Order: sequence, then structure tokens, then C-alpha cells
Amino acid sequence: MSLGYYKKPLILTDSGGKDSSVCIHLAKKAGIPFEVTHNHTTADAPETVRFVREQFHELENEGIHCYITPPRYKNKPVSMWTLIPIKLMPPTRIVRYCCDILKEGTIKDSFIVTGVRWAESIKRRKRGIYESPHGEVILSNDNDDKRQLFESCRVKAARVCNPIIDWDNDEVWDYIKDEKITVNPLYCEGWNRVGCIGCPQAQTSGRNRDFQRWPKYMEMYKKAFDKMLQARKERGLQCAWKDREDVFNWWMENDVLSGQMLMFDNMEGGQNV
Repeated sequence: MSLGYYKKPLILTDSGGKDSSVCIHLAKKAGIPFEVTHNHTTADAPETVRFVREQFHELENEGIHCYITPPRYKNKPVSMWTLIPIKLMPPTRIVRYCCDILKEGTIKDSFIVTGVRWAESIKRRKRGIYESPHGEVILSNDNDDKRQLFESCRVKAARVCNPIIDWDNDEVWDYIKDEKITVNPLYCEGWNRVGCIGCPQAQTSGRNRDFQRWPKYMEMYKKAFDKMLQARKERGLQCAWKDREDVFNWWMENDVLSGQMLMFDNMEGGQNV
């Protein structure tokens, strides 16, 4: 279908996590033409960055084309640390601009494979929904094991296949064990997820654990908050935060400042949030 629609191989998106490793292994076993891409978020753990590079080196030796894509925003290079001042607010569970720009905004006009699974979200599991930054796409879900679950994104003119969407966690780990798949070493150290350090989608305990392990990332977030506050001041946008520590505590849900609004109406572009 990829060759028919786009005249090019499938593109497997590799986050550096276990689900991506399983999808790559499945594609190799299937014997289909595919490429692998990794969007460098700039907030991934050093161990994840090294794992992806090592994995890509091995895949390249097998003749599989791999490439790492640095993030861009409005046709300019960007990072988590420069994006926060641009957006005038930290990324939150409600406003996940970081995912859209740093992780999911680079692939267009392609047939994409992801490791998205319903078991990762109660909403996905109950309603058969794939959550994307462009809205919810309801997938067809029947009991015919010859069918696969697909979705389309008109914004990017892309089609998406989620081959392990109905796998639960035990099935993923059983497959990894049976097939002796090498996975991100952070899993062996007790990490259940290997996304961006400090991801607001993660539980507070997990975020605290991230910053205990990688304290320099906490400092980079705080420096970004400094620049964000300065950008807000220059634009005349008021807030109850006095300094970067106030922002960090609010962002980590350690404290809510007196009078602090939980929702914003003055982020980049004047959007209502």
C-alpha cells in the first residue's frame, strides 16, 4: 500500500521505546521494504539517544535506511528549550505543543508505522481511538484477524498503520523475550516509559525520578522558564509567577500559586487555552 500510494517504502517511527523495537522486528520478519526514522526531541534521556544511534547503526549494516530528524518550527531549528519561550508557557497535559512539534510534526506524504497501543490509554482501549495532535481518529475495530487498523491524517497527507495497537503490556514483553529483542537499557533499570524527561503526561512521581536521575535537564527547563518569563514581560503578558521556581513548582504540580490560573488565554499567537 505504501508503494502504491506514495511510491516509497513504509516509514517506521522509532521513539527509542520497546514498542518501536517490536515494530521494527515485525517489519524485518515480514520482509517488506521499510525505513526507520527518529525525531530527536532534544529532551530524550542520553541513554535513549545512544540506544537509537546504536540500533540505527546495526540496521544500516543490514541495508535498512535510517535517519534522525532534528526538530524545526516555522522552518527554523528548534529545541524544547527554545520552544518554551516561543510558546510563552510550559507544555502541559492539556496543551501538548511539544509532541506536535518535536515528535510528530515532520513526516508528511508517507505511509507511517507507529507503536501506538490501546493498552497505553483507557480512552484508546475503550473507544478504539488514536489520539493525535490534530484530533481524534476513530479506528475500525473488528474481530477479523486478517484486518489491520489504519488511520489517515489529512493535515499531513499521511496514512498510519498501528500493527500492535491491540497488544497488551504482557504480550509486548513476551514477544521481546521470545524473540530476544534488544531494548532501551532504561527498562532494565526499572523505567516503565522512556519518553521525554519531565514529560507532563507522566505521573509526578515519574517526573521527579527523571529529574533526580538527570538533574541537568531540570536546570535546562528552569533556564527555559526564565526566558519564557522574560518573553511574557516584553509582550506585556501578566502572570502570577514571580520567577522560574514558581513556574517549575506549578508545572510539577507541587504547588498552585494564590490567584494563579490553571488555564491560559495568552500563549503564542493569542490562542485561547
